Amino acid sequence: MSKVRVASISQFSPAGGADLAVGDELITINDCAPTDIIEYQQLIDGATVSLVIKRDGELLNRKVVIEKQPGQPLGLAIDSAVFDRIRTCDNHCSFCFIYQLPKGMRRSLYVKDDDFRLSFLYGNYTTLTRFTEFDLERVIDEGLSPLYVSVHTTDPELRASMLRNPRGATSLRWLRELLRAGIDVHVQVVVCPEVNDGANLEVTMQDILSDYPTVASVALVPVGVSDFSAEATMRPHRDDEARSVIDLVARYRDLARTLIGKALFYASDEFYLVAGTTPPEETFYDSLDEAENGIGMVAAFTKSFVQRLPMASLGSGFFQSVDGAPAWGYRAARGGGDGAALGGRVIVLTGEYAAPLLRDLLDDHGYRHVDVVPVANRYFGGNIKVAGLLTGHDIARTLETLPLEATYLLPDVCLSEGRFLDGLGLEDLPRSVTTVTTTGNDLRQALEHALERTMVNS
Repeated sequence: MSKVRVASISQFSPAGGADLAVGDELITINDCAPTDIIEYQQLIDGATVSLVIKRDGELLNRKVVIEKQPGQPLGLAIDSAVFDRIRTCDNHCSFCFIYQLPKGMRRSLYVKDDDFRLSFLYGNYTTLTRFTEFDLERVIDEGLSPLYVSVHTTDPELRASMLRNPRGATSLRWLRELLRAGIDVHVQVVVCPEVNDGANLEVTMQDILSDYPTVASVALVPVGVSDFSAEATMRPHRDDEARSVIDLVARYRDLARTLIGKALFYASDEFYLVAGTTPPEETFYDSLDEAENGIGMVAAFTKSFVQRLPMASLGSGFFQSVDGAPAWGYRAARGGGDGAALGGRVIVLTGEYAAPLLRDLLDDHGYRHVDVVPVANRYFGGNIKVAGLLTGHDIARTLETLPLEATYLLPDVCLSEGRFLDGLGLEDLPRSVTTVTTTGNDLRQALEHALERTMVNS
């Protein structure tokens, strides 16, 4: 079992007045040893919390007992979400992005998980190939909902082939049991050209509609292929193939509305961008709850920008649960700097997919004088064009071609605890850069603030 360490203590909390220190290890809580943050939260929920602590490698000779109101936060932050071993993935999917990473990145980025707890905590997708009766019982008893399941195809032989795991042919039985127990499940299909698209994809959508109609949503996303992929069968979608997927989704959305009263099926924004069309507006979606998974992300961002509304910070859809992600915050702190306004120009750096959409949004709302510069992702290459996978090397290369005297804004989604995926930090960039929380409202506020400062300095 990994160590459960105290990362911080809130001063004005029940734990603030106890004999606790940052770095203490929690051995037991109320005589139980929690295996993850879910059990931890349950154990600290009562009126009395009794802790056995190890400090500097030595057990304290007494328990630390904290009295509080039932349900009141204890005031401790824990440095991890899973205290025992993360359940790693034993699939070998041909489309897995982790197999497409270059060498030399942080070790944690090469970890493949297939852990239902991380699905509940972070929205990570699980194939259920390592799911058990014990897991099902726990999910039901503790109401761990929603969960996120990668289906990819409902054809047993094809699914086993795509996952390169014979259990892929049978593990969707757990999806049926989860739905029967009333657990909300969001489903994902990674669409791979000439593998599980076309007629295979249509059969999958038919089967979901007939066999799993109570799933919360079905997201169809295009496969990402970097320059480091060694799979001969994996390639990006052509624009006509992306349009075919969008058309298929439209047909089955209409059918789903007729049969079960909800749209159910959604193509990710990336499909529309590959097809050369603008992603749908907000009214197209039953909800924008899946924006972080690329479903209605553009619509959610636009709504936040136009209406100046707060929204959840958008994730990259990848690497969400690694590298020190907080125990109960769903994502590691992005970190970043507040660069100085150095001149009259304000320049927004972003990924190649987002740049033209952001350009149109700014033009439509009076920010024509703000420059938008797309950063080509040469680090990964292939069809990797989202802002969340930008690296310090690519951003630095782009900045070298731009003026010294300008205010640069960068979405914080490409950072985790102040580090890019390639390990560089903001201090390694050749220009001072201000990071902006990745929401429309935050970008608008940052633009107004930057423009005010550049006017003062001009």
